[in-house]
Amino acid sequence: MKLEGVHHITAITADAPRNVEFYTGLLGLRMVKRTVNQDDPTVYHLFYGDEDGSPGMDLTFFEYPGAAPGRAGDGMVHRILWRVGSHDTLGFWQERLAAADVSTRSGEGGLVFADPEGLEHELVLSDAPDPPLRADSPEIPAEHALLGFEGARAYASDPGRSEAFLEGALGFEPDGEGRWTVRGPHRGGTWVYDAPPPGAPVQGAGSVHHIAFASPPDEQDAWRGRALEAGAHATPVIDRFYFRSVYFREPSGVLFEIATIGPGFAVDEDEAHLGERLSLPPKFEPLREQLQDTLTPLSYPPAWRLAARA
Repeated sequence: MKLEGVHHITAITADAPRNVEFYTGLLGLRMVKRTVNQDDPTVYHLFYGDEDGSPGMDLTFFEYPGAAPGRAGDGMVHRILWRVGSHDTLGFWQERLAAADVSTRSGEGGLVFADPEGLEHELVLSDAPDPPLRADSPEIPAEHALLGFEGARAYASDPGRSEAFLEGALGFEPDGEGRWTVRGPHRGGTWVYDAPPPGAPVQGAGSVHHIAFASPPDEQDAWRGRALEAGAHATPVIDRFYFRSVYFREPSGVLFEIATIGPGFAVDEDEAHLGERLSLPPKFEPLREQLQDTLTPLSYPPAWRLAARA
């Protein structure tokens, strides 16, 4: 029994329109689901990914309008790692980001930059055998598109506390000091701990809320049991309609989720129209009129998607 790499990563934004512009416009991702935070349905939960909304490329955001800036610290993910296919692609992104006044620098494995609220990303060269995941964009040649998550980096003051849990309960494989590989039969990725900066962590705009790892649906109960046996305070299995979830904090304090592969985002809207309207799980459907009046209007889909479909 192995986890299939990263399922999704969820962060916080204070400005959904600017968030949509950055991730669907500049980075060329597709909005694959426009829904609400199921624990607080008064705020958006936006999902960006590949053309199919595949686990392994879903970057999601809760929008809390006007939220104060966050600061990554001990026990938090601080950088999201994306796969790209070539050195030429790194050059393409360096030029594209610079043209948008987004500063870049060299990282351990590639090109590091941040979104407008300070959430850090790194594009890394990858020769992983996994099928590439990509979104279509008229401004980004297919050979330069982002190809899915490589993994994430988190801050931990004592990463040794997590070793037994990651390896024993979750089946992560050590890959050097503070580095881990999480790989199933179909997909995998990396998990890295870094020494935290001084100062207390702050959850807010531009910070990661949690990271989810992917499980086949029939294995999720077993993963929950393993987490409980290893001492984690795991939630019951929660039906999120698009997938099922179990949450717990690993020993270094990072909030983990085990999310099922499926049923997926096409369960309540046609694949050709993913993300174009507010999708609500059935229990929230009675709130539709109220939510449409209070949620921030978003400019999506872009004109080119409408024209291409026509």
